[in-house]
Amino acid sequence: MATKGAGTPVYLEVGAHRVFAAAADWPGWCRSGKDESAALEALAAAAPRYAVAAKAARIPFLTDTVKRFDVVERLRGSATTDYGAPGAIAKGDARVLSRAEADRQCALLEGSWTVLDRVVAKAPAELRKGPRGGGRDRDKMVDHVLDAEDAYAHKLGLRLVRPDRRDSATLREFRSAILAAVRAAANALPPTDKLWPVRFAVRRTAWHALDHAWEIENRSA
Repeated sequence: MATKGAGTPVYLEVGAHRVFAAAADWPGWCRSGKDESAALEALAAAAPRYAVAAKAARIPFLTDTVKRFDVVERLRGSATTDYGAPGAIAKGDARVLSRAEADRQCALLEGSWTVLDRVVAKAPAELRKGPRGGGRDRDKMVDHVLDAEDAYAHKLGLRLVRPDRRDSATLREFRSAILAAVRAAANALPPTDKLWPVRFAVRRTAWHALDHAWEIENRSA
């Protein structure tokens, strides 16, 4: 599946107990497994689901061809990786965004949010519990996503008011501010302080939205 120069560029983030595979040019398309092979298999399996976000973004995504991967970089994982979130910044994230790339990143992030909103709108308030009786219900899941996005916005240099999930107007304003920060980074040098590169911030934000959207879908059945 992973053959040099043959397919979609992918980053592998390798922790002690978990590996994340993330498509370099498709923010949000990121899955994990117990090892590199399992992570790539999970990424391939998620292609049809990710295609829904790409469709919402109005960006062509061919699921019959993107299942071949070109591993372009291996990143050293951390406790964050093993805990269950991609946390390593790739060298490619430091590349300057063109205006067109910034617009594409924004479209795919918006597509990820669209998927989340649609899933939440259809989901029951109480979700099916895990095998050990754990797992957040729908509203707590949405609050968790918003808490995380507020923290991610700080990593873009933003200080925003974390919106209430029930207030659609403030939620739109919150998301619009994040998208504006991404577009403002076009043709700019990457940050040199503790801020995140924009590519990584978008990838992490889109992954988190989709990861929980798919979890809500899985636990709604």
